[in-house]
Amino acid sequence: MAFSLLTPKNRIINMVLNDHSIRFVELKQMNPLIAHKWKERFLPSGIIREGKIVDHASLTNILEECIDEWKINRRSIRFLVPDPLVIIRKLSIPSDVQDDEIKGYLYLELGSTIHLPFDEPVFDFYSLEDNGTTREILLFAAPEKFVMEYADLFAKLKLNPIAADISPLALYRLYFQLDLASQDENLFTIQLDLTSVNMCIFEGTIPYVMRHFPLPFEIEKWQMNREKSDLFDLMYIGGTSDLVYHFEDIFKEIIKLMDFYKYSLNNGKKEVTKLLLSGDHPLLMAFLEELKDRFDLPVVTIPLDYPAKGKSGMIPPKQLLTFGLALKEVQ
Repeated sequence: MAFSLLTPKNRIINMVLNDHSIRFVELKQMNPLIAHKWKERFLPSGIIREGKIVDHASLTNILEECIDEWKINRRSIRFLVPDPLVIIRKLSIPSDVQDDEIKGYLYLELGSTIHLPFDEPVFDFYSLEDNGTTREILLFAAPEKFVMEYADLFAKLKLNPIAADISPLALYRLYFQLDLASQDENLFTIQLDLTSVNMCIFEGTIPYVMRHFPLPFEIEKWQMNREKSDLFDLMYIGGTSDLVYHFEDIFKEIIKLMDFYKYSLNNGKKEVTKLLLSGDHPLLMAFLEELKDRFDLPVVTIPLDYPAKGKSGMIPPKQLLTFGLALKEVQ
């Protein structure tokens, strides 16, 4: 069997920061895929809020500690652009705009025919259909200021940022790698985390629409236990009625996005065919059972027996998104 072993010098760090945690995964080898190690650090409330760095000094200090404890000094790093900063939008542009001219065209049209809720974006695009008069593209955009704050912080700490990704693509990359995708499916991904929910609809391998919204989080209603493998485990000790209310809101948002995709984007001609649930919420499995009860659709998760072991055992579910990031540019 052919295999590809990564030396410590060329192992890339894959890091995911959100409002409540820092996580990283490092691969040992690519073929077959085996993780070398993974770690996690809980973030106190208010350091990152809605994906934006609020307390730069505290985040810098915590990252310095993580880099030292995890022994990842002076390494190249991939990271995720936080979900609240990302916009996916379908646009129509003239057919006579050539591929190498699209970015320039988009820059010229920003603020006039193309409106985004922030100035000075960083963006990428994916070409869709061309009918001879107009061509459709998917625009992936985020505010440059906030994205560069992460890249500059990593560089300041002697890490070398080489790639940024978005969470739906990282999750789908792992889903696809595990051969879970079906032909001609329209996949609805739900990333249910402790402090937020991110939803995205894929047609094949292409993410067409994404929605993100925060969840109320009160740390005093959770009890934290630290596991031996440097992961933290949370148990809810607040009133169950609060969680029921939050879950009902999530289901309403799922239905709204399904309807938007079916009727507003596709005039009733296309609809969601499968649901994929992932995330780090402690009650993820309870939410999974409720999903199965409420929707007459296949509901799947990333298998926990995925053969990507490290020295600490199997990859834990909360690290699956980071592991998907680690697969970027591997396939």
